[in-house]
Amino acid sequence: MSFMKGDLLTRTRKLVKGLAKAKPIWLKAMEEAPPVTFPSTNGKVEKISLPEDTYIKKFFQKHPDSKYEDAIRFGGFDPPPARVFGWRVLELKEQGVSEEEAMAVADMEYRAEKKAKKQAFKRLKQIARLQGKKPPPNPYPSAIKEIQAEERKYVRDRFFNPKIREIVQKLKEERELEMQDRMRGGGR
Repeated sequence: MSFMKGDLLTRTRKLVKGLAKAKPIWLKAMEEAPPVTFPSTNGKVEKISLPEDTYIKKFFQKHPDSKYEDAIRFGGFDPPPARVFGWRVLELKEQGVSEEEAMAVADMEYRAEKKAKKQAFKRLKQIARLQGKKPPPNPYPSAIKEIQAEERKYVRDRFFNPKIREIVQKLKEERELEMQDRMRGGGR
């Protein structure tokens, strides 16, 4: 199908010439100022890789739970811990430290920061209890716990919302009828 080859302008011209389509209003304007064409990539798209990517992979091999605990916040400004780890290793390597030592130092810093965050939250809870207040929510929750907190209202809704209970009851009745039909059909 030769009319399908080319860009939008070329295809539209072919369809109009072949009387398969009425001439659109925008065709003349587009012919006068055609869109920019980019050089072809011959179907090959190069993978973008950053210098710290190898260290990020090694970080996730060492800390697989970090994928779930240290989620990437698209709306946030803080980079994920794995990327900070990679940057730190590169920074130390530029200063002349060997790769193994740089990774060990960056790993130690990551663990210390994680431990400090836990200690800070623990202290916040203690202060709140001493003041007789409700403890604050965890400022460093895991991504899994955040998702579960969002879903919790829907899970509770399943048990207490009368409309949903009616739907569940209807489904149970339909299932019972199907089972009865199978029992009758199997007995013949």
